[in-house]
Amino acid sequence: MPENTASGNPVNRRVVGIDVGGTFTDIAVLEDGNLTVHKLPSTPDNPSKGIIQGVKETGVTSAEFVHGSTVATNALLEGKGARTALITTMGFEDVLEIGRQSRSELYNFEMDRAPALAPWELRFGLPERIDHTGAIVEDLTPEAIQTLIELLEESAPESVAVSFLFSFLNTVHEDMVLSALGKMKNPPYISISSRVLPEFREYERTSTVVVNSYVGQVMSRYLRELEGPLGQGLRIMQSSGGSITARLASEQPVRTILSGPAGGVVGAFYSAMQAGYPDIITLDMGGTSTDVSLCPGEIKETTGGNVGGYPIGVPMIDIHTVGAGGGSIARLDSGGALVVGPESAGADPGPACYGKGDALTVTDANLLLGRLLPDRFLGGRMVLDPGRVEGLMEKLAGQINVQTHQAALGINRVVNANMERAIRSISLERGYDPRLFTLVPFGGAGPMHACELAQELGIPRVLVPPRPGILSALGVAIADIVKDYSRTVMLRGTSLNRSRLDEEFEGMEGLARKEMAGEGLSVEKMVARRFLDVRYVGQSFELTVDYPSGNSRADLAKVIGGNFYKAHLRRFGYADRSEPVEVVNLRLKLELAMEKPLVEAQTPGSADAAAAKIGESEIVFPQGALNSPIYQREQLICGNRISGPALVIQMDATTVLPPGWGGVVDSFGNLLLEPE
Repeated sequence: MPENTASGNPVNRRVVGIDVGGTFTDIAVLEDGNLTVHKLPSTPDNPSKGIIQGVKETGVTSAEFVHGSTVATNALLEGKGARTALITTMGFEDVLEIGRQSRSELYNFEMDRAPALAPWELRFGLPERIDHTGAIVEDLTPEAIQTLIELLEESAPESVAVSFLFSFLNTVHEDMVLSALGKMKNPPYISISSRVLPEFREYERTSTVVVNSYVGQVMSRYLRELEGPLGQGLRIMQSSGGSITARLASEQPVRTILSGPAGGVVGAFYSAMQAGYPDIITLDMGGTSTDVSLCPGEIKETTGGNVGGYPIGVPMIDIHTVGAGGGSIARLDSGGALVVGPESAGADPGPACYGKGDALTVTDANLLLGRLLPDRFLGGRMVLDPGRVEGLMEKLAGQINVQTHQAALGINRVVNANMERAIRSISLERGYDPRLFTLVPFGGAGPMHACELAQELGIPRVLVPPRPGILSALGVAIADIVKDYSRTVMLRGTSLNRSRLDEEFEGMEGLARKEMAGEGLSVEKMVARRFLDVRYVGQSFELTVDYPSGNSRADLAKVIGGNFYKAHLRRFGYADRSEPVEVVNLRLKLELAMEKPLVEAQTPGSADAAAAKIGESEIVFPQGALNSPIYQREQLICGNRISGPALVIQMDATTVLPPGWGGVVDSFGNLLLEPE
């Protein structure tokens, strides 16, 4: 049955957050300040089945539904998208193949590139040209469009992406093609770059619009299946951390590629800010993968993402993903070394202890080490089979000539090393010292590994939210409604003046508010935030900075330059203040804030946690097998202190305190863990 916990002041709304993971589907229901959580196995063959079943089990019949979806992600990564055609300027048909000079593996002579999503036989070049000022150099003729229609009817693609040179400055030719495609007998799914990503750089823009078309048909079909039982008010989480309507998600599914992981970061940052820890590193360890993100007092975004080898230029939370989850499979490679992941047992057949599969996973190792209780998994709703795991682990131990528990510890060390590298890549490699941050673990497996990771990286504390296993679903439920817009302007020197920039921004805001009002949203309550993509003149990449307030009396170019120099110094360790800068893109973020459940701070009580202790169990650590108390998380109250080794269990997650670590329940129900 779903579990209910008080969550603070009433918000007079019923919002259901839904997060579908590789192993479990999580549901968080917010109503009148109360949080109800539910967890059930995912249905990989059709994720909507698990969602509809889970909502039915919660008893909710009508609500605002917000969904963190992996449908577009999986379609892209698994190569299960639509048969997609690309229409572009003649001579640029192979831009997807040419790409950029940069190589992810410079010295690998056998590296396989991700295949182009639009194959060569479905790439069509039209005789048209718009120059860098937006002026038409060569008109697109009706005859050329008619020839294109005939070729498309013959090749019958399921989706079409349109991306002409400089269409971000003048959309007339893309609009002509869009109109003609819409009149076909059986019109395909259509995306045009001037609506998906109206920015310069033809490769990234073309890649983004092709990805949009490739996953668009799959996403549209999926959302239609959900809108029937859930209603027309369904919203979808964006990669940028805000939600959009299902209709817009159907039109621009590329904005949902990191939908699920984004919800986790939003939920973690919300919980940490409430507890007074604005500088955090999030650790979302689910069944298939681990997602990490660094938040230095804010949720960091990027517009230069790459998913599965395909550049995507829409805003997304800066998240790094590794194939390290509870279902990650442990095996020996050709050299006899122990490897964990990225392959996962998923929800079906799942880890060996689920009783179906025969693949050893991280979950199996944790069960054998005593870090999972076989009769307490999912609050006792699912019983694990340790006997099935023992035989498989003994076989692995024999292959590497160690004892059984050492093999299980080895699996944990390998998966921890994978996650440690991921955290280093978003912190140390970008100029951030992890010793100045708090680690916030969530997902079903995150709190089991968090203390050991923090110890290796020198992170001083770990903050485990009250409901870590469904934090992504909570983040999805509380996410603001957000719409992102961008426009390339290329301004420098005397052209960089406030009247010109204000005029451009006001035009973008007018369009944005009109579109949001068309979706039935309250325009009066929306807040517009303005940003600039700035670079040194001649530089090949940009940094995003805030647009200076209109109240500033200082020279606009100097203020923008100063903001850019600071950002450049932070990111790269140097800044040349003598070099001129230019504004490349304008970015507008329109936000409609959603009410958040504010948890009332509790008064600390007794430090004695004996009332929450439900037993003892033997847990294996590198120091050996240690008798450890077991605490029920829901029975721990503010002020309670516990010391490791210990196990804290709850329906949605398990927290492991190694020897030498201690914890206290803070005023908001978080478990704060630190070395003693």
